[in-house]
Amino acid sequence: MKESAAGGGRGQQLYRRAKILIPGGTQLLSKRPEMFLPDQWPSYYERAEGACIWDLDGNKYIDMCISGVGACPLGYADPDVNAAVIDAVRRGSMSTLNCPEEVELAEVLCRLHPWAQMVRFARTGGESMSVAVRIARAWTGRSQVAFCGYHGWSDWYLAVNLVESDALGSKGLLLSGLEPRGVPRELTGTAWGFRHNHLEELRDIVSKTGGNLAAIITEPQRGERPTPEFLAGLRQIANETGAVLIFDEISAAMRLNTGGAHLLYGQSPDIAVFSKSIGNGFAIGAVIGKGEVMEAAQTTFLSSTYWTERVGPAAALATFRKHEALNVPERLIHAGRRVQQVWKDESQKAGLAAEASHPEMPPLSHLVFKYPNAKAVQTLLCQMMLERGFLDNGNFYAMYAHTDEILDQYEAVVREVFPLLADAVQRQRVEALLKGPVSHSGFARLTS
Repeated sequence: MKESAAGGGRGQQLYRRAKILIPGGTQLLSKRPEMFLPDQWPSYYERAEGACIWDLDGNKYIDMCISGVGACPLGYADPDVNAAVIDAVRRGSMSTLNCPEEVELAEVLCRLHPWAQMVRFARTGGESMSVAVRIARAWTGRSQVAFCGYHGWSDWYLAVNLVESDALGSKGLLLSGLEPRGVPRELTGTAWGFRHNHLEELRDIVSKTGGNLAAIITEPQRGERPTPEFLAGLRQIANETGAVLIFDEISAAMRLNTGGAHLLYGQSPDIAVFSKSIGNGFAIGAVIGKGEVMEAAQTTFLSSTYWTERVGPAAALATFRKHEALNVPERLIHAGRRVQQVWKDESQKAGLAAEASHPEMPPLSHLVFKYPNAKAVQTLLCQMMLERGFLDNGNFYAMYAHTDEILDQYEAVVREVFPLLADAVQRQRVEALLKGPVSHSGFARLTS
């Protein structure tokens, strides 16, 4: 058994210190150890390369989990992207003048998305979405936004919970338990949520607001594929109301094709937002859009020093070059489909009630257990896989580095673990076999 999997290790020791010094323990909810395997998760890494991670105790794991929260479609420490970044650092990542890479990157994004003519850059997904919403509000002169999907931590988004206490959870927007504390009460009624593929809910919002919307925002695809009627309907309603149609591609982009997933569905937004995967682990965000809408950025103040540094654009350019040249989405789709097939085959053999949710998005695969104590079963899966050298909690984000050899190893271990998991369920011993608490499922305040 690996040292960090036994309930101790340097990672857990460091995390106990972190919870004293850092509110919430980590900078990102999705990386909290409590979201995976409380009291046992390795928590910190010494090195990452390809599809492998080494923890602080020197244990090597194959990452069949969230792969840097989807930020690395090529794999960790990709040599070509790293080389571009090292060159950018050597030549100076910051100066009084602007880096030419931002112009080249803007040209690449507009080439891949012919409907777009202009680009603004940021460095993170959340701030990129805030930039997009600001531009939409500046362009329309309105305040209210309607959205479906997950869009980050910003006030404009969390304001929906001022109207309905858990709208972000009840409407299937991924996260429950998000209290809008710190969000000005004056933003009540400026954000409205609707569900993916439910146009009738958006039409109801339009009726409530009198069509006074600055923006209609959606993730074109995260799990469930959009119906043709849904995307066409969003476009029609945006045209009718004068709202800016924004596609949030932060999670979906670079999985199914090079660029935005919306390119596969024949509908163009007014603005699309990218981050995460386009830099393969380096910070870069992009807001692209139609020229007349993007020009509104000049009527409002959008400016930040580190939006001008060189590393982000250099990383993105190298990522796009390699992504296109190797047809990376083909590998990602293959890996996701194979993992989903392994889950299906081995769960059926073991008599385990489990299935892949939303199989239409193979590179972002999720295993769902059909039991009342599903969260405990998922936690036990994570514990058993960790003991065998895999980071795996039933959420698989594919990388190009997930080779067939790695997938073979994963299949062999799943074939061993699923019968053990099924036996624990049958004998009602799931919780008894856990070496720590059940993992968290949403936002929860950490008290220790």
